[in-house]
Amino acid sequence: MEKIDAQNSPQEDTLTRLKKAFITGIFATLASISIGFIFKIWLAQWVAKEDLALFHSVVDIISLSLILMTGFRSSMVVSYSQTKNDRDIINIFRFSLIIMVLITWGLVIPYIKHELNINVSYYQLVGIIFSMGLKVYFTNLVAMYRLYSISNKVTWLDPLANAVLFLFCFYVIELPPLSSLFYSMTLSSLAVAGFMYIRRRKEIATKPLSTVQLDPTLINYVKKSFTASLEAGASILMIYITVLLTISHFSIDELGDFQVVVRPIFTYMTMLFVFPIYRFVLPELAVCVRKKQHEQIKLIRRWVFKLSFIVSALFFCIMLMWAKPIVLWVFPAEYEGAIPVLFHFSIFFIFMMLNAYQLAYIKAHGHFTQSLVIRLSGIVSLVIGYYGLSLFTNNVVAIIAALGLGYMMMFILSTLAERQILCQQQTVEEKCIDVN
Repeated sequence: MEKIDAQNSPQEDTLTRLKKAFITGIFATLASISIGFIFKIWLAQWVAKEDLALFHSVVDIISLSLILMTGFRSSMVVSYSQTKNDRDIINIFRFSLIIMVLITWGLVIPYIKHELNINVSYYQLVGIIFSMGLKVYFTNLVAMYRLYSISNKVTWLDPLANAVLFLFCFYVIELPPLSSLFYSMTLSSLAVAGFMYIRRRKEIATKPLSTVQLDPTLINYVKKSFTASLEAGASILMIYITVLLTISHFSIDELGDFQVVVRPIFTYMTMLFVFPIYRFVLPELAVCVRKKQHEQIKLIRRWVFKLSFIVSALFFCIMLMWAKPIVLWVFPAEYEGAIPVLFHFSIFFIFMMLNAYQLAYIKAHGHFTQSLVIRLSGIVSLVIGYYGLSLFTNNVVAIIAALGLGYMMMFILSTLAERQILCQQQTVEEKCIDVN
């Protein structure tokens, strides 16, 4: 434990450490996106389209069942920063993950094989579930202990390992392309999990699986974890609702614009500038809240807001002046319809970044239910906003504008929640001064 504390309490202040981790994370994510994108382009040149569609569909289904466990990450970060009781926090997460893996094993595999009639080997499916479960486990531990250097290495090692092991499976072992995809995914997930295990053990060793005595603090942690998992599901649901609305109300051509052009750019921008706020800013805020370092929190807030305005302004200017040549350079002319959608996405991207900070701030204070309610309000605003806009226009831009309205509503509510927390802190401090 001392080794971790020493690592996370250097002479440099919290903001300096955060900036280094955040910027390094952006470069690591850029490397990850580049490796993954090049690998996908290469596969698309010669692997059968049906095989790629089948592989990605299976991985997406399994990922959705396990992604709820990533919701545990924020509650683990906050609870550990408050209590330092890593033994019980980790054991509760272990039991929860085991249950989720067994549920995925028992329900998702039959669904894939019998309901969807996807002809994939049983052992390949089990391997994917088991290896991805292990990767989620060690990823959450690395996040909880704030081991940013390991986290950033994993960001680009994961797609690199997947590509290298695919080449091994296909060219050395001479497996068919589809089998190589499944086995390389399993082996790369195990390799990345092993890397995190070895590197993390050099910093701190965890206790073996054991029973947990649920005191009020741990019961509160379980509630937070459940709420955080629901919020993770809600954040994914926002994107799937936009897809469903596009499918229901627009043509296959407009759906293609969204899925092929808009959604990847949306995903990459989120990976680069929104996810790092949860990965790096939330843990530091949680520690600052525990130590009552309010000035550090103000500095972090000012830096995140400044970064958000700079990134969003650059993104908006690029889309305003060069969206058309960029899209037509990367994609065929048939995807030109995505250009106005991308432009409108660039308008509200700032709310995604600012809202990520606000929700991280709210979670750092332990208000996970409030964060979930704000996320759900965004979904409601998205749906109402779309059907309201559809009364005036039948353009597909209405969907992305409604998504923007959803994030705007979340930002407004999270800002009010932040001010409420600040007012409560000031009230407590004034009472302390009066008592003294």
